Formats: sequence, structure tokens, C-alpha cells
Amino acid sequence: MLSPLSDRTYRHLFGAQLLSLLGTGLATVALGLLAFELAGSNAGAVLGTALAIKMIAYVSVAPVAGAFVHLVPRRTLLVALDLVRACVALALPFVTEVWQVYVLIAVLQCGSAAFSPSFQATIPDVLTDEEEYTKALSLSRLAYDVEALVSPLLAAALLGIVGFHWLFAGTVLGFIASALLVVSVRLPSPKPPERSEGAWGRITRGARIYLATPRLRGLLMFNLAVAAAGAMVIVNTVVIVRGGLGLSDKEVAVVFAAYGAGSMVAALILPRLLTHVADRTAMLAGAALLGLGMVVGPWASAQVPSLLPLWFMLGIGNGLVLTPSGRLLRRSAHPGDRPALFAAQFALSHACWLITYPLSGWLGAGPGTTIAFSLMALLAAVGAISAAWLWPSHDPEEVEHEHQVTGHGDPHLQEVDIVVVLENGRYRHRHKFVVDDRHPRWPVDGRGTA
Repeated sequence: MLSPLSDRTYRHLFGAQLLSLLGTGLATVALGLLAFELAGSNAGAVLGTALAIKMIAYVSVAPVAGAFVHLVPRRTLLVALDLVRACVALALPFVTEVWQVYVLIAVLQCGSAAFSPSFQATIPDVLTDEEEYTKALSLSRLAYDVEALVSPLLAAALLGIVGFHWLFAGTVLGFIASALLVVSVRLPSPKPPERSEGAWGRITRGARIYLATPRLRGLLMFNLAVAAAGAMVIVNTVVIVRGGLGLSDKEVAVVFAAYGAGSMVAALILPRLLTHVADRTAMLAGAALLGLGMVVGPWASAQVPSLLPLWFMLGIGNGLVLTPSGRLLRRSAHPGDRPALFAAQFALSHACWLITYPLSGWLGAGPGTTIAFSLMALLAAVGAISAAWLWPSHDPEEVEHEHQVTGHGDPHLQEVDIVVVLENGRYRHRHKFVVDDRHPRWPVDGRGTA
């Protein structure tokens, strides 16, 4: 699992990701406590709104960034965005009004919406071997899990000696360290799209490929299940622990750490597991755990001894679903389309969070966490069942399909060795299939491709 770290470029990128995430994790704990200080019992609603603003930025900015990322040197873009985010995080400790939180979160997350998909699309260009890339995905997931485990524990330790406002300083240091590591390596230039398009065509290209690919339509529904359970964890942990159980800031951090520990376990077992089971099977198992966790949530969250195992189980489900997603994206596009496709995954997955964040926050602050758990359980079930239906269990990389012959010099006809000529000027062949300009639709029973 550690072999990708032998590549110097990836090693520095992984370090940048880990340090940035640790800083962001400190900000997550601090933001929840800041919301509690400013709004008291309405903290869940404030945090839910702040996170909804974050999702709006992700959904709107990521596709635009993905469309034009090839116009800017990758290293320059990533370093600049890290520094912008550091400046915003530096201002967060000084806010005194809820609206100020909303404005700063909007600016911060616009930067993240451009940074994250560009960073993710860089990794398959650095590690071109499929096995190494799979290990890198697990390491990336592990980085998220280390953040979810270590940063709350670090926050708990710091809260014993300083106020929570100082946690934002850790966020600033994390972004600066990330920028220094990125600037220390050379990154491959983003590959331009295979053909020129207008601005709107570039912006929507990733989403068009995404929604035309069955496995990615299934991935979108898996994202809904993850967002349903994850919103309950992120938005309502502080409400459950501080408001419901009457515990301290330190216990909030410990409960967050249980969630991170579960996700870490999933990341550690997946490289070996995925050599024996299909991505779809592992992701369905994870979605089932998320739905089950939401069902038992109203009872398990009533006391700490059962809340910790519940959050741990939800972390496992989260890791099982999210870790393989990069493999699906890499399989589903040409290298030139990957930045747009990663941006589409970033935007569409966070559109799910845009639904679940405010629902979870407002329901938790209003009717109560029992109602919130119930609705999130319903959404998780819808996501898991829809994913199983939209993503067929038989999903080969090579797909037989038909084309209309465009002439004797059709280059696509000459790329594939085995061609069956049909009537009416059509031919059928088989090759590794992705949606692109030559294949705008997914074939059904070997037909349906222009």
C-alpha cells in the first residue's frame, strides 16, 4: 500500500494533502464550536447553513474550474489557492456575527472547489500504473481518515490549554505547508480536451460524460447515501454531544475521532479486499452500513457507549463507498477529459451534500435529531437501492457496440482489429469503452452508439 510513496512527486503531493486536511480538520471542530458560541442551541442550523453555502460554492465553481484548468500551470494554480485559503482561515477567529461566518466560508470554499478536483485529477497523471493508482486512492482515503481521527484528538488536546479560536491557526499553517510541498515538485501539465468547445460545452462536458455512464450514475446515488449519513455526523455531533448529552468540547472531538477511525479501517482493508471483490460489491456493503446506522441512530445516540460504535460503523461505511470512486472515474474517461470528470464528481457529489446538510441541521434544531435520523435513513436507502439499479452488476471495460460508417478513411474503424460489417452502412466492434465525442451514448445490447 505504501509503494506509491516511492515516487517523489506523489510523496510530496500526499504530504501536502495530509497537512492541508489536518488543518481543515481543526477548522471543522473550531467552526462547530464557533457556531455554538454565536448561536447557542441554534448552532446546528447555523452550521447547516454554513455548510450549505460551502456546497453551493462547490457545485457552482468546480465545473468552471475543471473546464479551464488546462489553461493554467497546475503547480501555480494549486499554490495560489492554498495561499488564498490560508488568508481566509486567518480571518475566521475574529468574526463576531453569524453573517461574517457565512461570507468567509463562501470565499474559503470557492478556493477549495477549484483546488480539490484539480489536485485529484493530478494523481492519475503522476501514477499511470493501475495498481499503483489504486493504492494511492487508499492512501488518499487514509489521509482523510487520519485527519478525521488525529485532528479531533489534536483539537481536544489543544482545547485543554487554549481557546478554540486558536484552532484556526492550525488551519493556516496546514495550508501554508501544503503550498510549500506543492511548489517543491514539478507537476505534469493538464492535458487539453481532445477538441475545442465553447465555454458552456467545456463547463458541462464532465457532467455529460458522468451522467451518460451507468457506473457513474450509480456512483452519484452512492454519494447521496454518503451525504445523508455524513451530514448527521458533521452537523449534529456537536448538538448531540453538547446539547443532548451535556458533555464538553473534548467529548465532541472524541466522537468525531470514532468516525475517523472507522473510515481508516475501511481504507486499510480495501486494497486487499478489492483484489477479491468488485468495486460495486464493496460500495453496496458500505451503503448498507450507512443506512443501518441511520435507522438505529435515534436509540444509539442517546448515550456515549453506543454513540461511539455507531459513529465508528458509519465511518467504515463511508470509507467503503468513497475509496473506490477514483477507480471508477479513471476507468470512465480519456486522460484529456479527466479534469472535467473529476470536477463533475466533485460538483455532483456535493450537490447531494447541499440537500442533506441544511436538512440535517434544520431538522436537528427544530423537530429534533430523531426526525433527522429518520429522514437521513430514507435518503440513504434511496441512494443504495438506486445505485444497485443504475449500475449493472455486469460492467466490463470492453463493450461491443455499433457505429455508422463515416467513410473509407474512418480512423476509428482502423483503430480496432476486429470489425463486423453490418447492413445499411453500419459496423460493430468491441474495445475499451468510455463516453466521448465518438461515443456520446452508452450502448445497450451492442447498439445505440452514434
